[in-house]
Amino acid sequence: MRNVLHRLTGLYAIADTALLKPSGFEGAIRKALIGGTSLIQYRDKTQDKMRRGMQANILVSLCRKYSALSIINDDIALASDSGADGVHLGADDTAVSEARRALPDKLIGASCYNQLDLAEEAFTAGADYIALGAVYPSRVKPDAVTAPVSLLKQARQIFPQPICAIGGITSTNLSEVLATGVDMAAVISAIFSEQDIVGATQALAGQFGSVS
Repeated sequence: MRNVLHRLTGLYAIADTALLKPSGFEGAIRKALIGGTSLIQYRDKTQDKMRRGMQANILVSLCRKYSALSIINDDIALASDSGADGVHLGADDTAVSEARRALPDKLIGASCYNQLDLAEEAFTAGADYIALGAVYPSRVKPDAVTAPVSLLKQARQIFPQPICAIGGITSTNLSEVLATGVDMAAVISAIFSEQDIVGATQALAGQFGSVS
């Protein structure tokens, strides 16, 4: 599964069920994929195991159909059971080293906020990519620490591995983010809070590859 490391690039959509109603979940995922997202992460903070399992399976199946990578937030068991391409971990989740032992062949991402020392630790422990943010004020996480574009530039100079920027990214400010050299940009509201999910995704995905 880790032979897909070269695909850790492009628009990274985060399907947060706090924004997505169950009845519209599958349609929203499909529209984001049609719009051109390269990766989709399933994020659900509830304890509804049946719904989580069902939605994760839907997301993984659709990602395969549209040749995108599927990532599960926080849950190693769900990532394994659903056949997802990988798991994404935060500071309060399972340690990267433990996740790597449990999922030797899957992608592992780690949130490092605005701390480059955490990024170093994550890569040393076996992470395949790290996420830094919030780059801009975020509607989803308004109290998140700030990781400005200057930090993204610094991280790019230090780490050759894939880097994902997250936090308040929109089609308006994405070009500034991509100019730092990061590989991926993660968005939630800029896709899944929009009426036209396909169009919103296209407006973001279309900017990748246009930065020299």
